Parts: sequence; C-alpha cells; structure tokens
Amino acid sequence: MDAWIRVVPGTSPLVLDSPHSGTVYPEDFRHACDMGELRQAEDTHVEKLYDFAPAMGIAWVEALFPRSYLDVNRNVTEIDVAMLEDAWRGEVASDPKSLAKVRLGKGLIWRITDSGVPIYSRKLTAAEVEARIENCWRPFHEAVGKAIDAAHRRHGWCIHIDCHSMPAVSAPFSTDYPGLVHADFVIGDREGTTADPRLSKKICAHLEALGYSASYNHPYKGVELVRRHADPAHHRHSIQVEINRKLYMDEATLELTPRAARLKADLRSLLAMLLETDPRRL
Repeated sequence: MDAWIRVVPGTSPLVLDSPHSGTVYPEDFRHACDMGELRQAEDTHVEKLYDFAPAMGIAWVEALFPRSYLDVNRNVTEIDVAMLEDAWRGEVASDPKSLAKVRLGKGLIWRITDSGVPIYSRKLTAAEVEARIENCWRPFHEAVGKAIDAAHRRHGWCIHIDCHSMPAVSAPFSTDYPGLVHADFVIGDREGTTADPRLSKKICAHLEALGYSASYNHPYKGVELVRRHADPAHHRHSIQVEINRKLYMDEATLELTPRAARLKADLRSLLAMLLETDPRRL
C-alpha cells in the first residue's frame, strides 16, 4: 500500500475506486478553513459502503488523503495559477469546461469549499502542488489503471465503477446547479462515451427495481477517472456512481445512520448483477 492509497487486488472483471472518501489530512496541508467546514468536501463513509467488495473478488483502490487537499478526479492541468506565489511550469487547461471548474474554485487544488469558504489564507508554492501530484494523483491513477489492466487481461472485459457520494441538495459552489435536489443515485458515463449506455441504463433499472430513484448523466456525468481509464470499444467500461448521502448518513454530524445497512445490501446486489453481466453480450 502506498502511504496515501489503499489497494486491494481482485480476481473478477470489476474494479472499484473511491477517490474522495479520504480522511487522513496531511501535515503540509496548512489550511486556514475550519475542519468541520472542510470535512463537508469528503465523500464520507463511501469506503464503508463497499467494504464487502474485496471478498467478492472485486479490486478496490481508495484514496486516504482528502479531496480538498488534491482532487484526483480533476486533470493535472486544472490549476488555478492565481493561488500560487510563483510560476507554474506545467500545462494549464484551456478548454471551457475545465476553466469553468477552476474559476468556481474546484480545480485540482480547491480554493474554496462547496459553501464558498476560502480554504487557504496563504499562497501555495508550485513545488507544493507538484509534490501533491507526485505523491497522490499519479499513484492513484496508476493503481486504478493497473487494476483495470489486470481485470481486462483475466477476463477480456472490465467494468470500472468510480464510487462517490453527493449531498441531498447541491451546495452553492459544488456544481452548475446550486440548490438542486438530487436523486438517490446519479449514474454517469459522460453521455455514453465511457461505457456502453445499455450497461449504464441497466444499472439505473436495477436500482429503480430496488425502490431508488436514479438519474442518468444529470447533474454528474463523470470526470477524469472515468474519462482517463475508459475504452468501451475494447470492452473497458467506466461508470461514475453517485449516492445521495441522505441514504446512509447524517450530513450535519457525518454519522452513519441505520439506513446504511439496507443500502450496503442493495449495493451488494448491484455488484453481484454486474459480475454476471458481460458487456460484450448486452
């Protein structure tokens, strides 16, 4: 295990990753934001919801560092250079979608929390950001890529699930839809480009049969992890799964609620279905 990543190899065609559930805050973070406010950025307890997966032979990759320190679901070019005290030597994103996220304060290194509170009272150095990329971003993506390669090599196909959670109601600075009341699940495949849409819709149908509401590609389509690691033409399917936090936790206290037990059982049912679903035969 890398110092900031937990990896459990698998034997099945499924790979799961949890990029935003980390709660180990590095000493060099040096944030000025209140910890209670900062912790709202976490996909708290997502790793617990899927803790049964390795026993099913499913590979698991988990970030232990927090999302607010470095967001591995953003591209390394999504740098807010205004946050730095010195020059950034790398490439900087120029496409409209990436620029919009950076301006919102939610690039690779967050500037503000979802409610708009500044995270730092200082400028960061380019060396700090480079170190976070080398210690956190690169190892995480390498681990996910290796797990997908291994699963595909064993079975000739792979389903990669990028595991997330979302607040019941979108915060002011979290998405382009502040105040949106979220469905129970949001299933994203970047408009059918990172997975066969029939597979994504099968996930939606399975969840709906269990009594949940499921939205497809709205408001979350999937970002860097599914974009970077998907290749559906060669039977590598990547899908982002967002779970509404009201289904398993108290959003104010961050405590798990009794409803989490039922949710875990239903997630087990979902993964069991996917283990029996060869995307080549949809």
